[in-house]
Amino acid sequence: MKKMYRLVVLVLAITVVSCSKDNIVESESESLQFPENPLTVEEINQRITESIESTGDFDWNEENAHFLWSALSHGQNVLTIGYGNEGQSYSEVFDVELVRKKNSLINLIMAEEAVSKDDFKLKEDEILTVFDAEVTKLETIIALRKSEFVRYLEPNGYNLYTAGAVQKSSSGCDKSADYINPAHYTTTTPNNVQVSWHFNEHNIDDAWNLSTGSGVTIGLIDTGVSKYQSLLTSAGINDGYSSGRFVQKYGTFIDSNWWWSSNYDGPDDKCGHGTAMGSTMASPRNNDGMPVGVAYNANLVAYRATEDVLLNDYHERKGVSKALTQLGNRSDVKIISMSIGYVWSIGNIKDAVKYAYGKGKLIFAAGGTSTSFTNGFGVIFPATMSETVAVTGVNDGSNYERCEVCHSGSKIDFTIIMEGDNNTSKAPPVLNFYNGQRRYTGGSSAATATTAGIAALVWSRYPGWSRTQVLNRLKQSADLYPYKSSSFGYGNIDALQAVQ
Repeated sequence: MKKMYRLVVLVLAITVVSCSKDNIVESESESLQFPENPLTVEEINQRITESIESTGDFDWNEENAHFLWSALSHGQNVLTIGYGNEGQSYSEVFDVELVRKKNSLINLIMAEEAVSKDDFKLKEDEILTVFDAEVTKLETIIALRKSEFVRYLEPNGYNLYTAGAVQKSSSGCDKSADYINPAHYTTTTPNNVQVSWHFNEHNIDDAWNLSTGSGVTIGLIDTGVSKYQSLLTSAGINDGYSSGRFVQKYGTFIDSNWWWSSNYDGPDDKCGHGTAMGSTMASPRNNDGMPVGVAYNANLVAYRATEDVLLNDYHERKGVSKALTQLGNRSDVKIISMSIGYVWSIGNIKDAVKYAYGKGKLIFAAGGTSTSFTNGFGVIFPATMSETVAVTGVNDGSNYERCEVCHSGSKIDFTIIMEGDNNTSKAPPVLNFYNGQRRYTGGSSAATATTAGIAALVWSRYPGWSRTQVLNRLKQSADLYPYKSSSFGYGNIDALQAVQ
């Protein structure tokens, strides 16, 4: 199986979920009907699978309190609580009424759990209207669901859903180098720098005559960027024809088995996926004969927010949420790229996406990359959100066909060519995890990073434009515009046309 096959997000399907209070209200009498013992992991997973297969979605708030409590019991008892008014995902100013609602819920939990303030495990967010608390009792869930202050309840520590494959920290990870077929790139100045074959398919190299991404900062939320890849470090990012720019690295992922831990794992990639995405977007037009990125003069702010591409862990979800709010607060960051996702919506990430979107960020998200047995399913979260721009990969045939491992559906906005027709092996070459090495990458992950890079070219060419203007230019440059396909959005982007 090709290397791009291993860049997987093992997904089924997802649509945007509703957090309506009407969905989470239960009658007090229901508590008398619940079994004394929690459901098993197998029973929980069966219900999740049934929901996804029948509706294309799964929503914790559509399930009863016993189901939620069962998942909590298998997930370190960590409950994520979205509070406030419906649709109130965040608050940047001190709001007495909002604080009152939050404190009311915290006091309710401590009372139901019969726990003192000193022993109560709690994590609050400074911006998002969400907090995480230890909840062990079914009665607490029932009491919370009666409160009009609750927007949603989610057992964010439940990470045992497998969907037919083990969800461990290997999804999308690869640090090994590849032999790169010379037919899969062309060379240009300086010193035979390598231009991926798929750049030509989108006229990216021609667009460089008008824009190289200078002055634009891209935020990357992924597994971080490798400290061993010198061309993506502060010392090497300005190499060859790349100059006057910076790379910054941050870490919001906590590497711990315990949800209340504060053991941040640092900014450096340990997986390889984030390094490949950073290379796709912003690798320098270097003097070393290595692959160049789409926006080779753009700034890069990279976050190690996840362990891999599959957001099945509490700390990954929290890490992505924090990265989104921190990037949202940076006035210099215009674009955010996320080649990560999950099979259903995650409340605190939804809140964070809305926050970053409210700050004017243009947010790109991967439509989904999977092994062939899940290839019949649709777009994954957060690409399902209206606040994100969903991207997937197609082949280079005369008719639109998704790449073998790529997802498609009505939520897709754009496509990027990722492989040869008839599933022939031809993925884009990028910098590898280690210095002086290359590898192949692909799927909707690389398609998303490529699109983010093209957006940087457009914004660099027209620095006074708004997010809407940049997005409209991308649409106008795409193959299918002004029409939108039910599977491939506006289609393949022409980078040259977009920057003209």
